[in-house]
Amino acid sequence: MRATELHSRFRVPGVEFADTEHGLVRARVSLDGMTGELFLQGAQVTQWQPAGQTPVIFTSPSTAYAPGKAIRGGVPVIFPWFGPHPSDPKAPQHGFARTADWRLDAVESDAGAVTFTLSLTPDDFAVTYRARFGQELDLELTVRNRSARELEFEEALHTYFTVSDVERVSVLGLEGGSFIDKTAAMQRRPPAGKPLSLTKETDSVYLDVPGALTIDDPGLRRRIAIAKTGAASTIVWNPWAEKAAAMADLGAANWRGFVCVETGNAADNRLRLAAGGEHRLTTRIAVDAAT
Repeated sequence: MRATELHSRFRVPGVEFADTEHGLVRARVSLDGMTGELFLQGAQVTQWQPAGQTPVIFTSPSTAYAPGKAIRGGVPVIFPWFGPHPSDPKAPQHGFARTADWRLDAVESDAGAVTFTLSLTPDDFAVTYRARFGQELDLELTVRNRSARELEFEEALHTYFTVSDVERVSVLGLEGGSFIDKTAAMQRRPPAGKPLSLTKETDSVYLDVPGALTIDDPGLRRRIAIAKTGAASTIVWNPWAEKAAAMADLGAANWRGFVCVETGNAADNRLRLAAGGEHRLTTRIAVDAAT
């Protein structure tokens, strides 16, 4: 469905639809000083900036907004596997959901916020995604097993957060979590017992950490609070300078400006869903001034 059709179907104040030059459809939200952006491809949030704040979500200025090509940044929806496919090396990294064309089912405005509801129905699954843009960003991913057998899957909301300098921020809430270090041949690491500070390439899958997290950013004088439900894993990623320079959709100049702190269920925390069963993952992102 193109932008003109969506305009006719969803007439919500503060919401505008547009077709990009390469044929993608995006929605932009502007409401009471808050701005946001979402692409129907991948159901991907690419912008959120609450009133009175600098942008919270990072999207690479070098990304290609093209059909079938992953957008670098924002909040990619990772499903039904995390990382490479477990048995098919030709399958897309992080699953098919982040480049699929999702159906926009509803756009609603209430209490100073706008909610988009999107759906995807691949074989055996029914997936619903809700993104609520307000002074907080609320995301909800619901997966239902439509088959007659148990299904196994991984999932994540691969959020890229804008920071002043990735080497100056710290992530609180992971102190007690053991993790898989993907930069060191999947070695298992014990809990660090202290807030996480990034000093090199980081690609870590923290296991069994269902609690709230905080990104403390003294450079921007703010704290980003991340609350989650239905998510036992947290993934932290930044490619660092050398790998970023080799990524055409990121580039050497942009790696310092973000850190990925992802809400999900991956590796040991992958899910098994009974026939007819349903699982819901949520995350709520809010910004507070640092004290």
